[in-house]
Amino acid sequence: MPTPKDCYIDLRGLPFHYRDWGGDGRPVLLLHGLASTCHIWDMVAPLLAADFRIVALDQRGHGLSAQVDDGFDFATVSGDAATLIAALGWERPVIAGHSWGADVALELAAAQPDLTAGLIFVDGGTIEPSARPGWSLEQAREDMAPPIFTGFTPQMMRERVMSGARFGPNPRPEIVEAVLANFRILDDGTIQANLRRENHLRIIDALWDHKPSQLYPTLKCPVLMLPARQSTPDAHDRRFRREESIAKAASLLPISKTVWLEDSIHDVPLQRPELVAETIREHIASGFFGGSP
Repeated sequence: MPTPKDCYIDLRGLPFHYRDWGGDGRPVLLLHGLASTCHIWDMVAPLLAADFRIVALDQRGHGLSAQVDDGFDFATVSGDAATLIAALGWERPVIAGHSWGADVALELAAAQPDLTAGLIFVDGGTIEPSARPGWSLEQAREDMAPPIFTGFTPQMMRERVMSGARFGPNPRPEIVEAVLANFRILDDGTIQANLRRENHLRIIDALWDHKPSQLYPTLKCPVLMLPARQSTPDAHDRRFRREESIAKAASLLPISKTVWLEDSIHDVPLQRPELVAETIREHIASGFFGGSP
């Protein structure tokens, strides 16, 4: 397995961190979701690096990248990714985004249609809170606000991940470390989310104004949608809403394909990295996104 390089770069006057997994072939930029970090790709990236050139970015306010209190609108955040692509000297990469990261990729491809060869939505790219019946911005801010972990220590968080049902019994050590990477350790030994709560809410505000259904028809590049779903009874309502949103996206996107990741949770890059990596590899290798740039 390749060993990543932790790299730092100045983008538009701000410091950003990314993990460079090396590799040759078509370049692929990996974008994490809201309140996550580049480490959510730590088990997918090395598998992809066997065939492609792989970089995973910590987006602004997340991980080890710039801790700022502005620029969380989609134009600015997607502009960060575009500036990194230019700095790397890449031509028409594929951009894979998880959750909110897929919506960042969508905004980027809509704003700069010739920049990317294709998009991959990993259980994301369809977030449109303002279209949800009965919701207001205040309701979205309340329901999508981050959990509060005041007083938690790294060991408490580690035990929470190890004992929870989210990833099943005995989760891989890489999963635990990826979750812990979402936090920094304070002087008193407790943890605090890297993404400050007020910035999390700023991103929710940006999501409220985000209209994927208006952006889909404008895209020039192919889109591979990899939504996750479960068959458990308690997931029925979420599954129905997700299937509805995916069907709407597929009807509006000029070129798209949907591959459902069955029996998978939202954080599927951690839960089933082999499935995610192989599905991405297969579609790039088969020419879904066109020939190599």
